[in-house]
Amino acid sequence: MGGLKVNTPQLPNGGLRPSTAGSWNSHRTLERAVKSIKLVIFTSKLNLLLPFGPASIILHFTSRRHGLVFLFSMLGITPLAERLGYATEQLALFTGPTVGGLLNATFGNATEMIIAIYALKNGMIRVVQQSLLGSILSNMLLVLGCAFFAGGVIHRNKDQVFSKAMAVVNSGLLLMAVMGLMFPAVLHFTHSEARQGASELALSRFSSCIMLVAYASYLYFQLSGRSNIYSPIGSEEAPSEDVTEEEEEEAEIGMWEAITWLAVLTLWVSILSEYLVNAIEGASDSWNLPVAFISVILLPIVGNAAEHASAIMFAMKDKLDITLGVAIGSSTQISMFVIPFCVVIGWMMGQRMDLNFQLFETATLFITVLVVAFMLQDGTANYLKGLMLILCYLIVAASFFVHVDPQSRAVLLCILPPVITGSNAVITDGDD
Repeated sequence: MGGLKVNTPQLPNGGLRPSTAGSWNSHRTLERAVKSIKLVIFTSKLNLLLPFGPASIILHFTSRRHGLVFLFSMLGITPLAERLGYATEQLALFTGPTVGGLLNATFGNATEMIIAIYALKNGMIRVVQQSLLGSILSNMLLVLGCAFFAGGVIHRNKDQVFSKAMAVVNSGLLLMAVMGLMFPAVLHFTHSEARQGASELALSRFSSCIMLVAYASYLYFQLSGRSNIYSPIGSEEAPSEDVTEEEEEEAEIGMWEAITWLAVLTLWVSILSEYLVNAIEGASDSWNLPVAFISVILLPIVGNAAEHASAIMFAMKDKLDITLGVAIGSSTQISMFVIPFCVVIGWMMGQRMDLNFQLFETATLFITVLVVAFMLQDGTANYLKGLMLILCYLIVAASFFVHVDPQSRAVLLCILPPVITGSNAVITDGDD
């Protein structure tokens, strides 16, 4: 007796029938989806922090412990920021280095932009200003410092080199950003406004539009082929083995899968950002920390998680041009695009978001840009320079720990009675 024969439904030309073909395609789609989830969710050890996101939402509705809500939201956003960077890198493999570089620059700061927009929506203008300032300081001092230090330790027998031209262009743009932030602050503190309160806002909006034009020009300059920091290292020189390896690099997930993950991750970051922003003031009270310290020092840790890891990794591989593109390029984008963009968005929302970052913050940024510009001027890096940048960041962190925001003090003075009982002493803005 012969064995049973299973007849697979086929068309006369040998192809599968539509029902079978549809089932086969569904099976392949399901397999790709499972593989994509494994790669994005389960390959990064940082994703162990993902459960803190839902936990922060549960805590928000079940308790009034704002400190824990803030902490859990911050921990939950950290792996999402890193995975955003991963999805962007995968998409860049399909778009090429030019568009890919632009995508990396944009989505690299997506977390900071989302947090800033939510804070702006709630009228927390000082939180927006301080968190974006903190991102610039963190990238320029902490991220770049750790990268220089790690790369210098691994390659301790030589000075690592990078493109001086790229460093000069970025330093120039950062100094332009400092100029844009300084003039509204100087106008305010010298009391030389033509119209009190209105002039600095009008100047901020005008300067923001100019800075956006400058940033667009910078992108065109970089992406048009001249001194392209987004091109693979060595692409303008003779072909090397490293370039060949980079060109042969294959994507781990498909293009549409990367786009889908970007949308999902951005949505989840948006949800957690709302709880994070709402818990800032409560966390400040429960932890007895200034809001300025939380905004300038703690919040940027969330957005800079991906930049921190990748900058150190590239420095250890002696690819400092990419390290500078990550750290200094991110600072340039925040100062020349994200901050002016928030001013314009605030203008549309009816919020008085301006470029007056107050005297203390503006001075801190100015000195930081000068220090980093001097560190980069010779085109070399070593562990000593990295250590100096890290120590500078510790000084900045300590400064904001003891700093009281003048605007919050002004609010307190409005609440307190102007005349102290039993004396004729009047509380002024200069009193402690």
